[in-house]
Amino acid sequence: MLLLAGSPIGAAVPLRAQETAGAREAIEQDVPDEFYCGERKLGQWFYCVRPKPADAPSSTTPEPQTSAADRIASITKQLDELKARAILEPTEANVIAYVRFQREQLDRASTFSDTWQRALWQNPDLDYTLQRPVSTLGKRLWLDNRKADRDAVLTNLGHRYGLFYFYAQSCGACEVFAPILRSVTDSHRMTVMAVSMDGGPNREFPNYVVDSGQRARMGVPGNETPALVLFDTQTKRTIPVGYGVLSADEIMDRIFMLTNTKVGSDY
Repeated sequence: MLLLAGSPIGAAVPLRAQETAGAREAIEQDVPDEFYCGERKLGQWFYCVRPKPADAPSSTTPEPQTSAADRIASITKQLDELKARAILEPTEANVIAYVRFQREQLDRASTFSDTWQRALWQNPDLDYTLQRPVSTLGKRLWLDNRKADRDAVLTNLGHRYGLFYFYAQSCGACEVFAPILRSVTDSHRMTVMAVSMDGGPNREFPNYVVDSGQRARMGVPGNETPALVLFDTQTKRTIPVGYGVLSADEIMDRIFMLTNTKVGSDY
């Protein structure tokens, strides 16, 4: 009996109990057990490390932020309300409340205007006045440069473009416009084909022709006179310049813009 008690068989019970206690202790301490998870590799049947509960989603949701447009609308609404209250109930308190709030918004607008101006000074690509000056000196210089460019272009324009001038003898505006057009075309050596819509002559353009469908074939709308149309001899395209009486500067500016500037480049 003493031998049995001291044999390895008798020692099996306390050894297994020790292993079980060690596993239990490891699980409680959230540490993998070397015997079960290491030597026997039984981790596929149970958790070697106790899983931690997932974090519960936050019950508080962030409040939506008010947009800048909504804030502006709210300020406008409040200003209108204070103004209406001051008018309907013109007490000193109501008037002061309206004036104070209005002054706050004026100060805010002044700050915006000041920041706007400083931004333009420091970012020339945003400054429109560099393209079209508004000051007296800058505008005069811009116009002088523009006129020089325009005259140079118009002087050579006659090699490619010609002008069709539709008029009527009975048209009073045509009598005023004809000498203006003549002075522009003579100074820039441009060819003009005068077309009489009613068959009558023209003192400024004696070599006129009577309209026999030219205007319709060129796609010039209406029958208004006077009418001035550019004709591109390369593309065979007609470009209406304008209708009615135009000044010499208007004629030259329109021809220059229609033939040598892109849409939107001047604005």
